[in-house]
Amino acid sequence: MSGALTPLAHVVTTDLAAVTRGRPVTEERLRKAQSTGLGWVPANLCLTPFNSIGENPWGSSGDLRLVPDLSARHTTSATGAATPLDLVMADIVELDGSPWDGCPRTQLKKALAALKQATGLSVISTFEQEFLLLPTASDPARIADHAFSVAAFRGAGDFGPMLATCLEEARVEPEMVLPEYGNDQFEITHAPADALAAADRAVVIREVTREVARTLGRRACFAPKPILDAVGNGVHIHFSLVDADGRPATYSADGPGKLSPAAASFCAGVLKHLPALVALTASSPPSYYRLAPHNWSSSYTWLGERDREATLRICPFVTMGGGDPARQFNIEYRAADTTANPYLALAGIVRAGLAGIEAKLPAPPIVTGDPTLMTQDELDAKGLRRLPETLEAALDALAADSVARGWFPERLIDSFFAVKRTELAAMDGKEKTEICAAYGERY
Repeated sequence: MSGALTPLAHVVTTDLAAVTRGRPVTEERLRKAQSTGLGWVPANLCLTPFNSIGENPWGSSGDLRLVPDLSARHTTSATGAATPLDLVMADIVELDGSPWDGCPRTQLKKALAALKQATGLSVISTFEQEFLLLPTASDPARIADHAFSVAAFRGAGDFGPMLATCLEEARVEPEMVLPEYGNDQFEITHAPADALAAADRAVVIREVTREVARTLGRRACFAPKPILDAVGNGVHIHFSLVDADGRPATYSADGPGKLSPAAASFCAGVLKHLPALVALTASSPPSYYRLAPHNWSSSYTWLGERDREATLRICPFVTMGGGDPARQFNIEYRAADTTANPYLALAGIVRAGLAGIEAKLPAPPIVTGDPTLMTQDELDAKGLRRLPETLEAALDALAADSVARGWFPERLIDSFFAVKRTELAAMDGKEKTEICAAYGERY
């Protein structure tokens, strides 16, 4: 091929299957799309990860526009590909420019606006994401490197340095790219940001990671359980509250677990609606193979202090070197993975927290110990309920929680159920190992 290749920007949205899709356009077309948008179809929201379309409220009718948000443009030319990877987050709107009620990014915006209007508070967030860096088929069999080791990082060759370079260039402020506990497992963290930017970064990190792996002849797999008897991949969503002046509002030295009254009620709201909320944050059948006791994931409606089995973990802060506890203090939501749409997951957390604040729910108990060793009376006294153990059970919990369903437009909820029930039907009759493999191939 002669001549330089024309770089294309991808104007993208992330759907209910947590797959990022969109339209690639030239720079000139991108500028025009700011005012006129790019064509999109309502039924695209109901695409499954297996390239089928679930039953949806729109059928084959309707038209929409993708409007690029150039303030959320993330570009890197360091992936090793011939052209830059250029991602521009978009909002889905009606033809007259009004917000479309099926747009997950818009739903997060609305949730954040509702919280701010009711309380004056905003959310700062960050996503920690785990994945496997799968070897190529031609790689010889080898002994796995030690967990968290220098050898595990260096054994991946240029992958880690390349990924860190790309993420820096793409303005997602990576904090660490590190080898994790599992064989060939890595984790990426990024600096805290306002909640919308954090969800955007979660999307960008996934796509950049996949691109770097691809150019190196590898594959990045973010599925929650690619292999049934191996370590799973989670997403940990950290959040904290700030007031209208940007001052920390999560910490109180005298509060239970050092939670401020607002943060305590926020956490209580999340725990109250957690059985329904988990459908939005752990959104595939293999998600629930990971959410089990003693997996260092989550399995109960549990607020814990520095306990990685808790669903909501009060994170530690550092006072050495004069660190300010209030500015570090945050909560970690651990019942999530990358089969969940990051905008919808965070919107659900924010809506549940707001419901807790508006209801003035008291601070939930901070639980220590192993719930699997507790009697039912002890579990009841501590407010501990087992999380749904299957996607079907989680969907039932969401259907039964009228408050949680009311956080989102009816057509969006109907679409979510349609996508997930189509996925379940596709997995019907398959063994768990086959289900893990199917999602491992798609995520």
